[in-house]
Amino acid sequence: MKQMTDVLRETLGEIDFDPAALKAKYLHERDKRLRQDGNEQYVEVTGDYSNYVEDPYAERVERAPVFDEVEIVIIGGGFGGLMMGGRLREAGYTDIRVIEQGGDFGGTWYWNRYPGAMCDVESYCYLPMLEELNYIPKHKYSFAPEIMAHSQNIARHYQLYDKALLQTTVTAMVWDEALQRWAIETNRGDRFHARFVAMANGPLNRPKLPGIPGIDAFKGHTFHTSRWDYAYTGGDSTGNLQQLADKKVGIIGTGATAVQCIPHLGAAAEKLYVFQRTPSSVDVRNNRETDPEWAASLEPGWQYRRMANFNTLVSGGDQEEDLVADGWTDIFRNLTGIAAKTASRKLGRRLTADERMDLMEMADYQKMNTVRARAASTVEDEETAEKLKPWYRQFCKRPCFHDEYLPTFNRPNVELIDTAGHGVERITEKGVVVNGQEYELDCLIFATGFEVGTSYTRRAGYDIVGRGGQLLSEKWAQGLRTLHGLQTHGFPNCFFLGFTQSAITVNVPQSLNEQARHITYILDQVKARGASTTEATAAGEADWLAEMESKAKMGESFRIECTPGYYNNEGKSGNPNSFFSFSYGAGPLRFFEILDEWRASGTLDGCAIR
Repeated sequence: MKQMTDVLRETLGEIDFDPAALKAKYLHERDKRLRQDGNEQYVEVTGDYSNYVEDPYAERVERAPVFDEVEIVIIGGGFGGLMMGGRLREAGYTDIRVIEQGGDFGGTWYWNRYPGAMCDVESYCYLPMLEELNYIPKHKYSFAPEIMAHSQNIARHYQLYDKALLQTTVTAMVWDEALQRWAIETNRGDRFHARFVAMANGPLNRPKLPGIPGIDAFKGHTFHTSRWDYAYTGGDSTGNLQQLADKKVGIIGTGATAVQCIPHLGAAAEKLYVFQRTPSSVDVRNNRETDPEWAASLEPGWQYRRMANFNTLVSGGDQEEDLVADGWTDIFRNLTGIAAKTASRKLGRRLTADERMDLMEMADYQKMNTVRARAASTVEDEETAEKLKPWYRQFCKRPCFHDEYLPTFNRPNVELIDTAGHGVERITEKGVVVNGQEYELDCLIFATGFEVGTSYTRRAGYDIVGRGGQLLSEKWAQGLRTLHGLQTHGFPNCFFLGFTQSAITVNVPQSLNEQARHITYILDQVKARGASTTEATAAGEADWLAEMESKAKMGESFRIECTPGYYNNEGKSGNPNSFFSFSYGAGPLRFFEILDEWRASGTLDGCAIR
């Protein structure tokens, strides 16, 4: 960096901070938060903690067990399952069953009904199949009820309710070699066979709790944000939590969910304590209603053009026009495309790889300085404002965008309890202890997210038994082994959607759509060839693993320097189940190209169809 100073000044202008001192500050803040237990600091929501995953939104509907056979089972009724079902219906498949734990379709948006819940990617890109359903979202960033309703509309449009088993979880899935079928059992006594299974469980579907000493000791009311208890708080997803008016409320966690619900808690509670380990980066949201004239001007193919434009920009690519023009694209254009173009123009030459990395780092520092300045200018109490400043690189954690979160700390009834990176000390019968001080509470809310970094089968809730009795948990014990993240050798006719050695994108539904299209193509090939099964070959799996490993170092040095969180396995390297070990390191643009090229070739390299 030192020898690059003149080049950086030439391209970025005068730098009014010390990059070396800022980097040292970042590393110091990271080191304060490192823990030996890593992901083990969280407890599994089973046994005594199973109440945290019970469904508060729907009464259990009794039904008789199902004993039959279907062609295709989709496990999961969120966006992945909806798009998988939709693409299959479009291709002419009709014998489809969706199995969903919740009382309806929606996945994340069935469970996340906390006040203020909204998507953080533009709705015109994020909500799937808008053109197929001829629907335009009401806001640039849709709120949870609209997203849930859209999910239900997709399910109705593609007749996915017809054979769906809702309020149902799979308990066993075993390959029957003689029948060439999957034998599936559920918690409702169902036992049936399926020719094909698509696992659309979702990358973040299992709530997690921090393993704080005394977590089960609290005598007040408690719940997880993904199971919001409106019977206790009053109100609904728009807020108005009037039953908290005489309550002292504590919330643990300050990530994306907390950023959205804390303004409503602060507006309602007699007293709100926000317990913070690491502050989020919170930039401008600027949500607004959809312009009807703009909506009327849209031409066929508009959504997929917009999604591709957004994905290119937020993957480091360049576009003549920024169709979305929001906080996400602003970050990436300044860190990658525009910054590099401007620098090259000023220098009269292409930047070297090292120069691009240095430029990106400096642009990142500048952007995060503006985020910290926003906290300082918004929050009136200087000490509180200082504690709300994020001291890490932009993508060490998922960036947040919100216009009411920071002002909430100007309310006299809202108090930030910063734990100096150490987290809550312990929980008592009466409340929460931080730095030896007990904060008495009536209600304690966990905004602590979902399991990441645990094994695939633990997050699914059951093991999968493949050919010859092989357990998926054993096969993937040292890390995932797949072809394109979608198939694995020894588990015929089984497909995996989500973050399983595929592409991690800012706009997750786009990746799920690409996967659904690809799986549908493979099933079409099975049908066209009059075959019974399809699976990854051992060679195809080995080739993809080699490709994954060859790209795995991309971004690793960046994540090692990050503050702990689920993006970097809580600061501990070497976990084969860590968030980015599931991701193709060359990024989504190249990953989608690989799938397109594979289909275009027609050779089905690495995939056996028999």
